Amino acid sequence: MDSQIDKTPEVRHDPYAALRFFDFRLLLTGRFITSFGSEMVSFAIAWELWLRTHSAFALGLVGLVQVVPVILLSLPAGHVADQYNRRRIVLITQLSLGMCALGLAYLSYTEGPLVLVYLCLFGMGVSRAFNDPASSTLVPETVPPHLFSSAATWNSSTWHIASILGPTAAGIVVAFAGNVTYIYLFEVIGAITFTILLSRIKGKPLPLARKSATWSALIEGFKFMRDTKVILAAITLDMFAVLFGGAVALLPIYATDILHVGPQGMGVMRAAPSIGALLMAFAIAHLPPMKNAGKTLLWAVTGFGIATIIFGLSTSFLLSVAMLALLGGLDNISVVIRGTLLLTHTPDEMRGRISGVNSIFIGISNELGSFESGFAAALLGPVIAVVGGGICTILGSVDAAKSGLKCVI
Repeated sequence: MDSQIDKTPEVRHDPYAALRFFDFRLLLTGRFITSFGSEMVSFAIAWELWLRTHSAFALGLVGLVQVVPVILLSLPAGHVADQYNRRRIVLITQLSLGMCALGLAYLSYTEGPLVLVYLCLFGMGVSRAFNDPASSTLVPETVPPHLFSSAATWNSSTWHIASILGPTAAGIVVAFAGNVTYIYLFEVIGAITFTILLSRIKGKPLPLARKSATWSALIEGFKFMRDTKVILAAITLDMFAVLFGGAVALLPIYATDILHVGPQGMGVMRAAPSIGALLMAFAIAHLPPMKNAGKTLLWAVTGFGIATIIFGLSTSFLLSVAMLALLGGLDNISVVIRGTLLLTHTPDEMRGRISGVNSIFIGISNELGSFESGFAAALLGPVIAVVGGGICTILGSVDAAKSGLKCVI
């Protein structure tokens, strides 16, 4: 009798539960392909611009031109996602991303003006501003609510697998082909493939809001986020950590001028955070449900800051790769916590608007963080920029602990 009782928790905790749904597997496959292509494009843009300009500011500008449309358009995009067919929105935005990637391929092949390169990146930012709120609603269409945590973990894992393989493949392509044109073309193929897979999903559509585009309706997502302290606390802490700890934006400088490892080495470094994140995701998936999430998040962000400082000071390639992997693993803890909270606490008819607000937070932390890193590196040098960012991350975690965040989550 005792043995049967002991086995019960193991039967109930199925780390692969979400993967047993065909629609969810289709969605993950499509997201893997597009994420793989997107990571290759991020590598290609950073590498090509650095070789053409040797300007840290030019690298930071990549993040700025992509985050501006996200900040400006995410609220109306979230409202659109709550009003209209969400799959159709994703189909349109994916094709738009493919067209922008095709433009980048042409500009790379002809060495076109940098202004047009940034214009294509701006177009990608506009497409993602509308894509992300609609795309985030697809997970609840493919798995039941009690599997949202499992789905969030595997969704994160899929993205990180793509983030491992994408930069590595991009580095190999650059090393053998000598240019990045083919990388952009793969993104075009990936966008088309995702639209085909998406058309095969038969999940039950979620209810729509059917509200007019009033200012009150647009900011309803912000009001919900403000009132739901558990989500606001997790997202805010994660935002400041990534905003100030954005060392990844400066990897071309570290690869060429500090560590001297070339495109292959940069590919390894770009993949390292995702390797660490993937290992962490598998650990989270196989462990019992997380307890004391607030305290865990604080320790993860503090460790993120420490690893950022060590990476900034390192002149050893192996140590740098190890710290990047640690960064990815610690960051994924906050990703899983945030993703689970958003899935479980958001009403179906508000998922688009809540995701729009979340996109603003993510855009500020990632793309604006890249701009902050590039701007700081241009003024102070890459080492001081990275180390300073790590210190700011630790200070942010300490301040959050004093304000009682670990008691909120």
